[in-house]
Amino acid sequence: MKVLLISPFHPELNKGGSQQVCYELFEGLKKRSDVEPILLAAADQSCAFLFKSGARITGFDQRQNEFVFLSRDYDFLWHKAGAPELVEAYIEFLGLVRPDVVHFHHFLLFGLDLLTATRRTLPDARIVLTFHEFVAICDADGHLVRRTDGSLCDHASSVRCYQCFPDRTPEHFFMREMWVKRHLAAVDIFTVPSAFMIEHFVRWGLDPSKIVHVTNGQRDYSCGASLIDDRARRNRFGFFGQLIDIKGIQLLLRAVRRLRAEGFTDFVVEVNGANLQYASEACRNEVEGFFEEEEKLPFGQRVVVRNGTYQVDQLRQRMARVDWCVVPSMWREAFALVISEAWMFGKPVICSNVGAMAERVSHEVDGLHFEMGSEDGLAEAMRRAASETGLWERLAANVPRPPTREDMVNGFRAIYETEPPVAVPGIAPAAARHAPRHSRRLD
Repeated sequence: MKVLLISPFHPELNKGGSQQVCYELFEGLKKRSDVEPILLAAADQSCAFLFKSGARITGFDQRQNEFVFLSRDYDFLWHKAGAPELVEAYIEFLGLVRPDVVHFHHFLLFGLDLLTATRRTLPDARIVLTFHEFVAICDADGHLVRRTDGSLCDHASSVRCYQCFPDRTPEHFFMREMWVKRHLAAVDIFTVPSAFMIEHFVRWGLDPSKIVHVTNGQRDYSCGASLIDDRARRNRFGFFGQLIDIKGIQLLLRAVRRLRAEGFTDFVVEVNGANLQYASEACRNEVEGFFEEEEKLPFGQRVVVRNGTYQVDQLRQRMARVDWCVVPSMWREAFALVISEAWMFGKPVICSNVGAMAERVSHEVDGLHFEMGSEDGLAEAMRRAASETGLWERLAANVPRPPTREDMVNGFRAIYETEPPVAVPGIAPAAARHAPRHSRRLD
């Protein structure tokens, strides 16, 4: 079976959950003797060094079966492919590869219309699309968070979306939904990494029989060794992720301010991550202002340490310095890979009480919840975690095994072999699945 994996970026060029998961799947499938995976990862102008005159799809770093789609002129309003020659190159690439399965891990930087182009080009191929957030439903970065007040949104509508984007008309969002659903009709199976997401897509109008929960999985970066020690105090907290609004870094720092103002300073917070430049101006100013103030304090009075960005091979040493992993996200999160990373090292998680975080972390069993967006709630959870005798031991003893890469590969492998593609309006359905083709391996 030949499987083409479509990724919004290559994880070695741009960090992000969806591309990391896609690459983990690619690596896992390579270990199967009955599957030949091929990766096509998009790149934008942030990777300008890859762009060459006339190039549209190129090999990546001389690696076997890894290719880069050089996206340009992408229409972010309609999520439509850019230059026509890119569409032609993609169709030509499909003709050369002839995959049995085309698995999109996003349509970003490729375009929704390439879903339909895939069906027309390969009527017998199985098309799978994994939703890593809600961009298909929500134009506000797919987070289902209202831009009017920062509250969670439970559904999209012309009026509600217009309230977030008053520069567009309600009719625009009506047409957007029609456009998106028209191209999603070419997909055979949709997958989501967390079960709670299914309800949102069903409410939006997708067929529930076509949506499957397949967990995200990762390699075991701990190499099987838990970082459990006998420290007397469990008062060290770690934040791992992007320093942007939606990840809640500003909420964590507000909670620190509150605890300090109340005279509670017997704790340390280690901040691991980067990309503050992508935060809103208000968030960026707040975070930078906090660290400027922190650096002016005498060393012994500082409670927040800024460690900067990190690679996965540094995860072990960073996790070794903390007792708790804090996930203060300001949206529901589709999976929150950082939870899996904390569990790899036996660390209980303190997280917002919504979405994938609430689904994965059991309050008072293997972690603690707090009300999403509440600095008071987070501060109280941190105070309790740092001071309550026996709490860490009780929760750490129940930390579950995180989903493995093999768990994920097995889940998707089963989906790749299910029934033939569904009929798509305007496109002739395949009479039957073809036997796997054995064309030449692309290098």
